[in-house]
Amino acid sequence: MADQIPLRPVPRSAQRRAAYYSSAAAAQRHSRYQVEDESSHLDEMPLMMSEEGFENDESDYHTLPRARISQRRRGLEWFICGGWKFLCTSCSDWLISFCRRKKELKARTVWLGCPEKCEEKYPKNAIKNQKYNIFTFIPGVLYEQFKFFLNLYFLVVSCSQFVPALKIGYLYTYWAPLGFVLTVTVVREAVDEFRRYKRDKEMNSQLYSKLTVRGKVQVKSSDIQVGDLIIVEKNQRIPSDMVFLRTSEKTGSCFIRTDQLDGETDWKLKVAVSCTQRLPALGDLFSINAYVYAQKPQLDIHSFEGTFTREDSDPAVHESLSIENTLWASTVVASGTVIGVVIYTGKETRSVMNTSNPKNKVGLLDLELNQLTKALFLALVALSVVMVTLQGFVGPWYRNLFRFLLLFSYIIPISLRVNLDMGKAAYGWMIMKDDNIPGTVVRTSTIPEELGRLVYLLTDKTGTLTQNEMIFKRLHLGTVSYGTDTMDEIQSHIISSYSQVHSQNSGNSTSSTPSRKPQSSAPKVRKSVSSRIHEAVKAIALCHNVTPVYESRAGVSGETEYAEVDQDFSDENRTYQASSPDEVALVQWTESVGLTLVNRDLTSMQLKTPGGHILTYYILQIFPFTSESKRMGIIVRDESSGEITFYMKGADVAMSTIVQYNDWLEEECGNMAREGLRTLVVAKKSLTEEQYQDFESRYNQAKLSIHDRNLKVAAVVESLEREMELLCLTGVEDQLQADVRPTLEMLRNAGIKIWMLTGDKLETATCIAKSSHLVSRTQDIHIFRPVATRGEAHLELNAFRRKHDCALVISGDSLEVCLKYYEHEFVELSCQCPAVVCCRCSPTQKAHIVKLLQHHTGKRTCAIGDGGNDVSMIQAADCGIGIEGKAVFSSVFYFASVPLYQGFLMVGYATIYTMFPVFSLVLDQDVKPEMALLYPELYKDLTKGRSLSFKTFLIWVLISIYQGGILMYGALLLFESEFVHVVAISFTALILTELLMVALTIRTWHWLMVVAEFLSLGCYVASLAFLNEYFARLQMRGTSKSRYRYSHLSPDFQELHKAELAASPLYRQSVFWSFLRCCLYHNCDLPVESVSNHCCKLSSTLHSQVLEAQVLSSELLQAYLVKVIIFLWFFTHTRLRIAYSLCFRVYGFMLD
Repeated sequence: MADQIPLRPVPRSAQRRAAYYSSAAAAQRHSRYQVEDESSHLDEMPLMMSEEGFENDESDYHTLPRARISQRRRGLEWFICGGWKFLCTSCSDWLISFCRRKKELKARTVWLGCPEKCEEKYPKNAIKNQKYNIFTFIPGVLYEQFKFFLNLYFLVVSCSQFVPALKIGYLYTYWAPLGFVLTVTVVREAVDEFRRYKRDKEMNSQLYSKLTVRGKVQVKSSDIQVGDLIIVEKNQRIPSDMVFLRTSEKTGSCFIRTDQLDGETDWKLKVAVSCTQRLPALGDLFSINAYVYAQKPQLDIHSFEGTFTREDSDPAVHESLSIENTLWASTVVASGTVIGVVIYTGKETRSVMNTSNPKNKVGLLDLELNQLTKALFLALVALSVVMVTLQGFVGPWYRNLFRFLLLFSYIIPISLRVNLDMGKAAYGWMIMKDDNIPGTVVRTSTIPEELGRLVYLLTDKTGTLTQNEMIFKRLHLGTVSYGTDTMDEIQSHIISSYSQVHSQNSGNSTSSTPSRKPQSSAPKVRKSVSSRIHEAVKAIALCHNVTPVYESRAGVSGETEYAEVDQDFSDENRTYQASSPDEVALVQWTESVGLTLVNRDLTSMQLKTPGGHILTYYILQIFPFTSESKRMGIIVRDESSGEITFYMKGADVAMSTIVQYNDWLEEECGNMAREGLRTLVVAKKSLTEEQYQDFESRYNQAKLSIHDRNLKVAAVVESLEREMELLCLTGVEDQLQADVRPTLEMLRNAGIKIWMLTGDKLETATCIAKSSHLVSRTQDIHIFRPVATRGEAHLELNAFRRKHDCALVISGDSLEVCLKYYEHEFVELSCQCPAVVCCRCSPTQKAHIVKLLQHHTGKRTCAIGDGGNDVSMIQAADCGIGIEGKAVFSSVFYFASVPLYQGFLMVGYATIYTMFPVFSLVLDQDVKPEMALLYPELYKDLTKGRSLSFKTFLIWVLISIYQGGILMYGALLLFESEFVHVVAISFTALILTELLMVALTIRTWHWLMVVAEFLSLGCYVASLAFLNEYFARLQMRGTSKSRYRYSHLSPDFQELHKAELAASPLYRQSVFWSFLRCCLYHNCDLPVESVSNHCCKLSSTLHSQVLEAQVLSSELLQAYLVKVIIFLWFFTHTRLRIAYSLCFRVYGFMLD
């Protein structure tokens, strides 16, 4: 086979291409890349291609043909060597692809009320959030546990005891701790799975009314099929994606709540299909021959293209369908009763397609412990090899090697697994019981320590950073500006204007004369400003999609109805509903200045003047806001004058090219944006009857197009958007959540990078980023220009690369293009920004961004959200937080001393004797919460993970070796050849050393820590009393000489000797000497905390100052007081220890 030459392109972004091909000639045939010299070294062979050529190169370098294998190597030798491997690989790939095949999504034709006419078989409309079923639960849980080396190691060691040649102890000494850990895990997973099963069953069992030929029937949500006509009542969840056919509201429209779908708390206005809304009764839906053509299922929740066709009329009726005619699943009906035809079910609904499957999250602590366990296992293997080497490789040395591995298996303590799981559960309980964050619910107890290792915080905007409450702040007319303190002037202008208009319409009456005289004597400038204010306020009151809703005083509580013109509803029971809080804020402001919206339906709206008169305007056309156009418009006809006016409002970037030339719009928009206000530009244009009729014909024709409908409709509307009269500029402020600014500032000082991912529009997200101080006032903002091709993305990335220390604002569409072609480059540049804002993000895009940060940076991520659109992001993050689940604690780590004993004592040591003190360390605090909040920079040390680094681990291993040597060899040297009590003394010293080590490690004492110390000590004392026979057997497992000395004694003397052992002063002095020498050396000669902090570089200047500031606290002085008492006790009892040692020598001589 010809050699393959790897080529390195000159442009940086071209490095991501897989430019591998067989020869220079093949490369020239399939690419613009050319090799300069074939004889050159491979590392010195650059690629010659210009930047322009690179941008225009569309070659797929992953599919370039390789050099063909020569015929001689295609023979029997190749078949024998590689043929079977190729065949097996191909078969396995085909089998995997066959099992994972996905059904191709297609457009569909849905007949009303006739599911049997569907040509395809569509998925069942069932919600399933369970991770396992009854058959995969046990295998799945065990796989998740044993895929980690720590648990797999314990399993292998336990299974080895079934082999007689390798058995070195009782089975329960190995299986009891492992079974305890697995039982706790399985029970926890079973409880969580059962809860998910109950929630799914509750959702799938919800009953809905299904309209059939025989009338209404009740059907479960899981039994709904494509083509069914479903009736959904007010405050009821929509079970599947439907096309809106009818409503009980007279207006032919309804409101739905979409907070669980897109995170926006504002109600969305939905319009029923006019052809079905005009039918006299519900049963008439079966008397017509109609169907809905719907596009194939897709992720985008903000767009839909379809057509409603009625074939039984002459001619056939065709009505275009858009997003306003749809009812997506997981939304809630907010007003009236709706009837819709099901078009998508189950996993084809928008909500399910935008939700990723839940994954089993593993904490960083577990991953680090898994690596440390592997290091300990390598040390264990090395130690076993050394022991076999010293033995001389005699006999079956491999059996001895495995036995040594089993004997040293306790170097990896299973108590670590037990204490870790219980400690995490305790942290979860502490978070829920914290008085500073009441109402917190911890959904999982496996990853609470992740809160102490976060680097990236990804947050939603609506409802998380903001309260989603808008307040009108500024009105600018070009020459004059009005703020909150001058709104009364606007009100006076509106009163005067409508009083003058009403007096002119009513003729020369005595009541109207006084109102005109002040105006006639007013200056000319005053009249000009007054008329401009009148036009601006009227435009704001008409150009919107707001509907007034009145709470009915009679009938069923909670029922709403729309106001009639002849009804006199007070302002107290009127509320406004709209798809955006900006709209509501503007209409509420016009009401405050005197022009009130009192009624609206599909064809008209009514305004009430300050004098109480009703003005009626007929709605001819509405152009809703879209992320592409960044504006909305409406065409209305005045009932009294018949004038047709086109009103439009939108973002300044979109409106600046539509309105007539002016010299103040750009400057004032910048001023308001710097104040954190959301700006809207309002304009109008008067139309003649002929102009409107021509526009309407072209507009209706464009709406019926099947292909490129949005482009054709936009082109028709743009024909009107020319030379519009600029009326005013408005500024609205979004109310932030309490303490958002100081919280974000504290997180930034802690070294956490904050990304805001929102589905809102770019201008809104930018304003919130400024007002919340996510972007400081001294930082620049780079707004990523909309891009659609690879070349545009390349140019924009180069422009962004030249900027430094600036925040990035990018839309979801541009983000998709950048990630498609320049994923690595984009993530690298964005991670250097102090803040990133991604707007118009879909739920899947949010989750994708989280995964990108995890993959490219390897850092821990946290996602915060409050709606159903944030579920995918929360599930993908290492630590997911709902709006009701905020937490601020991190874990405290501790390594216990290494045990070296077997049998029942090992089980007790691992699960009983030392569990309580080590577990009580979850209550310890190196820094008080008040100090941590005052100095958030301390958090940076936690994110570096130095508390559990290999250096810290090595230090604790050395301490364990030192303590084990002192305990064992100290006891042997003390008694020389007397091995009668060596096990009891050394093991007792081990327990006491462990307890005192915990006491010396504690920085802040808690009363539960004291209880844990004495409880563990009491458990061991009780075991000495109840397990005398067991301790005696341990003594007899020494040398043959020791066994002989015990065997020739009488049984009565043996019992007396065992009873007096624990109570003898010699035993107590020997035990206390062993463990005190370990702890005193730890305290005096080798201060482990100082060495650990020095090696791990944790003792930074700030950290040291904070610790020194806490030394004078009474809680820390308690720990130092314990150390002083130990010093005094040791030096005062030195002589007693020597005396008792001499006495024991005499006692041993008498036994001989």
